[in-house]
Amino acid sequence: MKNPRQPHPSTFSIVALDPATGELGIAVQSKFLAVGSAVPWAKAGIGAIATQSYANTAYGPDGLALLAQGHSAQGTIEKLTTADPGREQRQVGIVSARGDAATFTGAECHAWAGGRTGEHYAAQGNILVSQATVDALADTFEQTSGALAERLLAALAAGQAAGGDKRGQQSAALLVVKEKGGYGGFNDVAIDLRVDDHPAPIAELRRLYGLHLLYFEKSADSDLIPITADVARELQTVLAKIGLYSGDISDEYDDATRAALWDFCGIENLEERWCDDAKIDPEVLRFVRGKNL
Repeated sequence: MKNPRQPHPSTFSIVALDPATGELGIAVQSKFLAVGSAVPWAKAGIGAIATQSYANTAYGPDGLALLAQGHSAQGTIEKLTTADPGREQRQVGIVSARGDAATFTGAECHAWAGGRTGEHYAAQGNILVSQATVDALADTFEQTSGALAERLLAALAAGQAAGGDKRGQQSAALLVVKEKGGYGGFNDVAIDLRVDDHPAPIAELRRLYGLHLLYFEKSADSDLIPITADVARELQTVLAKIGLYSGDISDEYDDATRAALWDFCGIENLEERWCDDAKIDPEVLRFVRGKNL
């Protein structure tokens, strides 16, 4: 018997692998507070899992352990659901680091509920307006190019545009893992963004993703700007204005200017965009210029 008090992250999600980079990720949206704390699970080199609909959160760590033992995505779902007396209320999508994917929807999930798999992904949802949401997730993921995070966000937005959760919107999350993909290369969590309570959580999630790119990505070497005499004077002028530089305004990118610019990057959390030579990331220069308004 269902427990009416049991929370049920009724939602739509997509789990996927980018075989070119090894990235694994999940994007999810729900009319449920802080869905990112319950649905998405992933481990670099192992797989990604979305567990939802009266979510059995043990499916996350237990499923990753089964994948690590060599079980397929489908085999992992079979083991998880066979051992779970509440399996008919569950929904889960899994993709392994090998690229095989599977999805499961129990017979007691609230309509509309179902899933779809394709090459390197599984899409699923419950309490949806219609099947169109899952089809939009899948079709958009297949038709979108670029980074895995971009494809997942595009799929999530398309799912919402196709109807989404029939109860509305509340929270969303994006989780991407890659070996040594975290801050400074010290862990595998490349992206972990959550919108816990917002009237337009997918739009807010994309805004946060834009900030993630700003703070943690680097521009291509070909886009770096040489610190010419004009740029050096501009940097000195602005950095002096905000109290970080006390030297003369000159044409030279000297040690004092370099130190002030480094301090600026640290204050603004732009140290991942720092350049050791006499060049500047265009996003850093844009930030500096923004302080001169």
